Amino acid sequence: MRFDRVVRGGTVFTPAGSFVGDVGIRGEKIVALGEDLPTEGAQVIDAAGHYVIPGALDVHVHLELPFCGTVSADDYRSGTRAAARGGVTTLIDFAIPYAGDTLNDAADAWLAKAKGKALIDYTFHICITRWAEHRDQIEGMVERGFPTFKEFMIYESEGWQSDDRAMFSTLEKMRELGAMLLVHAESARVLDELIERHHTPELMKEHGARLHRMTRPNFIEAEAIQRAVAWSEATGGQLYIVHMSTAEGTEIVKAAQGRGVPVLAETCVQYLVLDDSVFDREDGHLFACCPQLKKPADAERLWKGLKDGTVSVISTDTCTFSREQKAMWEGDWTKIPMGMPGLETLLPLTYTHGVLGGRLTMGEMVEKLCTNPARIMGLHPRKGAIQVGADADLAILHPTHKIAVDPAQMETNADWSPFEGWELAGFARTTLSRGEVIVDDYRVVGQEGRGQWLPRTHAGLRPAPERQTAAAE
Repeated sequence: MRFDRVVRGGTVFTPAGSFVGDVGIRGEKIVALGEDLPTEGAQVIDAAGHYVIPGALDVHVHLELPFCGTVSADDYRSGTRAAARGGVTTLIDFAIPYAGDTLNDAADAWLAKAKGKALIDYTFHICITRWAEHRDQIEGMVERGFPTFKEFMIYESEGWQSDDRAMFSTLEKMRELGAMLLVHAESARVLDELIERHHTPELMKEHGARLHRMTRPNFIEAEAIQRAVAWSEATGGQLYIVHMSTAEGTEIVKAAQGRGVPVLAETCVQYLVLDDSVFDREDGHLFACCPQLKKPADAERLWKGLKDGTVSVISTDTCTFSREQKAMWEGDWTKIPMGMPGLETLLPLTYTHGVLGGRLTMGEMVEKLCTNPARIMGLHPRKGAIQVGADADLAILHPTHKIAVDPAQMETNADWSPFEGWELAGFARTTLSRGEVIVDDYRVVGQEGRGQWLPRTHAGLRPAPERQTAAAE
């Protein structure tokens, strides 16, 4: 057997376990796993002393997003370069319809953002922002290859908010179509009330960015998760809670899963390694995101949830804003563009604080960053696992080599990082995407525009319903 490339001598993590050996690649696919694979005519990539894992999937990102009166700073060029350097080889963004847009319009707009720029593969979740207009378009989007949808329980001012009627009805559609609904779970009316009570010149002068945490107590998320779970339980529709940040939310999801409710949850790496004490810093406004960072006890419960399987995925909710953009707040915390950069540091943070920190095994990290996101989002077995027939998406990591986080040396367009100065292991020495080396010796070498859109047929952990074809009818 001849190969185009052979990744030689690394510790390879597969669904069946790990082994020290080789990965044989022909074209874009993995075609062999074993020891001492023949290398005649092949490019040999030395992985001795390194870990070889599937390329990570970040299934929650926002690139070039119009939001909070500005546009997020990372587009598909800088964002996917950052992803590749961090060992991420697939991302899922959110296509959001604006006034008058159909769901197809939203998908077309986001496809145009990625065209000619993306270094890695990508697809989109489709946001449902006006149920009455969009409900009859959902089945067509599933047929087009988009089986994951999102509804926001907040952001009325952005025109994105869905109410209980919309969520209940969408979940019924999800059950019917074998699709899955992602929900941003925060209780809008109580949140609005708390913001209004605190939105005074005196309190803003006294507390500054600390008002961001003061107006979002844990029950804002927990009550909303409970409500979304209730609609999933009532309808049987598959539910996925995005960016879960609280201990209370984790307990609600765990209990629901124990009752057989088809609910899954992700957390984001920032909720695992940061806490809301950052708002006490002089530059605390930089850390404003939504939901906001919580307490150390919440992080501990999320780590436990990852370990016991309650929390299935670690993502980033990347939404990058520069220091200048963050400065738009001018002392009013309600005007801070909410979001942080994250694609480049997802894998290093999880590896350093999870694996090296003794919270996760290597196999568990691969599960949360690679295998689970691919399975849940309908991309397995093509993505998320090192196995014969899968895309040759690989990240090669040194077990101990650390790099200091320095925005000036990173691919993101952010001129700051929440983790600036942190020494992290787990950056990709080498990243392969569909068999092509796109990061070598920690530097991006791949060409923009090579990334491909990934159509999907189903999502969630329940089997897709059988559909009659036109011929069968």
